[in-house]
Amino acid sequence: MRVRGEVLTGEDLQRSHDRARVVDARHRRRRLALWWLLIGPGVLAMLGENDGPSMLSYAATGATYGIGFFLPFIVLTFLAAYVVQEMAMRVGAVTHRGYGELVFQRFGRFWGWLSAGDLVVTNFVTLITELIAVRVGAAYFGVPPLVAVGAGVALVVFSVAGGRYWRWERVALSLAGLNLVFLVAGVMTHPDPAALAGAFATWKPLPGGSLQTFLLLLASDIGATVTPWMIFFQQSAVVDKGMTPRDIPEGRLDTLAGALLAALAGCGALLAAAVLFEHHVDPAQLQAGTGFAQALQRWAGAPVAALFSIGLIEAGALALLTISASTAYAVGEAVSGAHSFNRRIGEAPLFYALNVGTAALAAAIVLIPGAPLLSIALNANLLAIVLMPAALVFLILLASDREIMGTQANRSSTNLWAAGVTGLVAFAGSAYAVVAFLATVGGTR
Repeated sequence: MRVRGEVLTGEDLQRSHDRARVVDARHRRRRLALWWLLIGPGVLAMLGENDGPSMLSYAATGATYGIGFFLPFIVLTFLAAYVVQEMAMRVGAVTHRGYGELVFQRFGRFWGWLSAGDLVVTNFVTLITELIAVRVGAAYFGVPPLVAVGAGVALVVFSVAGGRYWRWERVALSLAGLNLVFLVAGVMTHPDPAALAGAFATWKPLPGGSLQTFLLLLASDIGATVTPWMIFFQQSAVVDKGMTPRDIPEGRLDTLAGALLAALAGCGALLAAAVLFEHHVDPAQLQAGTGFAQALQRWAGAPVAALFSIGLIEAGALALLTISASTAYAVGEAVSGAHSFNRRIGEAPLFYALNVGTAALAAAIVLIPGAPLLSIALNANLLAIVLMPAALVFLILLASDREIMGTQANRSSTNLWAAGVTGLVAFAGSAYAVVAFLATVGGTR
């Protein structure tokens, strides 16, 4: 089809169909319908980051320190994530360009390729841990590793079939709600209401014990909520969805809803594992197989253990979809190739090959026996946190650039909050360096 001499692709037609429904809902003042049509990128970015490594990190934190300092700290990290992801959403809606594409255009090929390369490496390591989460969760129910990991890859294949962003997004959203089983598991351990209120009302002093362990979990928990792939994914998903500046209020609500739901699930994982702290279970002994679930079965009961395992399967499966998509978006933007779920496979072969291929390669690695699963999961978050400050700086510069953002550019107050988040992330990276130094010194004694 041609409009004014320009060829409209299938991608354009699919997106215009989605936009027509949004325009109709807005014209009829159907607020709930409008929000339903526009929900997606923010919720998926936030709940997708509640992935296998993140939930194991929260669980390790609860088992190590119980209820206290880290419970309100998790909420704080998701507020920080909202600040970051709101900027990514806004930049995508205004510019109609993905994060990677804008970095290439505004800062040059060197920084563009560096950002894309960092993301691909980090995402691949993280994909391995997502399949570990699926494997660990399924093992509790007696599912063989090959079947569990194969099902994860099959889900990726199913989600990308059909050449439609809307279909892919709804498949992912159907999984996202299951993340809240962690909250149910946490409630079922019957946490002390006074301890919960005290944690949020007084922000208990820093926990005692090993400084090395504290810094490791602090950095890992920050890396569980603010990571580079989320920026790439949400901004590109906003573009693929066809959102415009008029949709920014709904985009903010979508992102806020994702942050609140993810914070509840993250706190639930900590609460569920806090029962292990109460019974003096050493988290270091839970690094392989179904360690957490087996320990929870003994001390909290089989239903809690089953919910925790189901949550791990969901967390890994959802992140498989979003992180594979993030990689495909980033590489597609870097090579100026087709990068949309609204394209058919024949129109965007690289995009779909990366979606499925990276997951399949990660699956092959996961099936190699003998890996320290919890250790790999925690360090995946740490790798992300080391690379995050540079991505944040570029995002802040893009969101503050009035030439491309116009009246939607960052306000001074937004930049102040964003600078605070950047400082928090940089601190977490420094904490990781301290952990590595202490581990090295300890190993040489």
